[in-house]
Amino acid sequence: MAVAARAEKRPLSIGTVILWVLVIAGLWSSYIRFTQGLGAATNLSDGRPWGLWITFDVLIGIALAAGGFTLAAIVYIFRLERFYPLLRPTILTAFLGYGLAATAIMFDLGLPWRIWHPLVYWNIHSPLFEVAWCVMTYLTVLALEVSPVVFEKFNLKGPLNLVRAITIPLVIVGIVLSTMHQSSLGSVFLIVPYRLHGLWYTGILPILFFVSAVAVGLAMVIFESSLSASAFKHRVKQGILAEVGSYIPYVLGLYLVLNLGALVVSGDVTLLFEGSVASLLYLLEIIGGVIIPIVLFSMPSVRQNRKALFRAAFLVIVGVLLNRFNVSLFGLGGAVYAPSWMEFAVTAGMVSAGVLIYMFTINNFPVLGGSSDAH
Repeated sequence: MAVAARAEKRPLSIGTVILWVLVIAGLWSSYIRFTQGLGAATNLSDGRPWGLWITFDVLIGIALAAGGFTLAAIVYIFRLERFYPLLRPTILTAFLGYGLAATAIMFDLGLPWRIWHPLVYWNIHSPLFEVAWCVMTYLTVLALEVSPVVFEKFNLKGPLNLVRAITIPLVIVGIVLSTMHQSSLGSVFLIVPYRLHGLWYTGILPILFFVSAVAVGLAMVIFESSLSASAFKHRVKQGILAEVGSYIPYVLGLYLVLNLGALVVSGDVTLLFEGSVASLLYLLEIIGGVIIPIVLFSMPSVRQNRKALFRAAFLVIVGVLLNRFNVSLFGLGGAVYAPSWMEFAVTAGMVSAGVLIYMFTINNFPVLGGSSDAH
């Protein structure tokens, strides 16, 4: 009955209209890109072959979707079943995030119809090969993890029982795959030691990518749950969100120690004081996205306040977003690059499509309800 009530027709809001306008603009730009090529739709070049699409839609999108494997591990591996009310929306968000990232990769390929090549032509020495396989496989895992909402909707007990029976193996596979590709995205930049600024280039970049993904995954659980509670009148106990927030200082603390430790060991710590744009961006990333959230999440008064908790989580998200931009764009030398309006349109269109699909799924499937699979 609750799902049926949410599925009642409602007049389109201004926000929904804006999302559809952005989707249409993205579709038009997509048409230009696939009919006239990358040169007609982007400002990419031989000196800057990766730009906004890889940075935002892939590096950031996959990082923000890390809540899926993080929360699945908490619920199914560590058996903290009190977090189950947060799991289904988080898995749905992760599935959409990975789906959009896989779609975005097609936009960035010069020959997108060859996206299937990694399945056949193996280059085991390439981190991108590993990323391609892991993302495809993990997307399949997420599809299976999110499938119970469909099976419950249509009362398909056979497939539902089957998925429940293999849930633990699925979660374990998902954790392994996520660990591999979240870190391998950092490995990609190890091949450019003379182009990536010393404040971000380090041999432990894969570890930093993984640890920051875990931190932002937890932050996204709080962020998404808070927005869902406001938009769909679905309340989650503040104590559960507060407990998620209590884990974040430990993960961010580990990230901070590893990050600053790498600078000290490499001798690049002096770059912090050079007064350049790069040093300012690094300090903004570390202070605003790591140190301040550590302090905020360590305060019980912040964790027990829904708005304060949401803002602290937002800082973590912005910090990881800035980190990925710093590593893949701002801190990377090469040809001058500024995204074209069509690059922005495609990105905005895909994000808007993801939000619309999320809203449709929440309103028509038992994502915010349903029976527990954590048994």
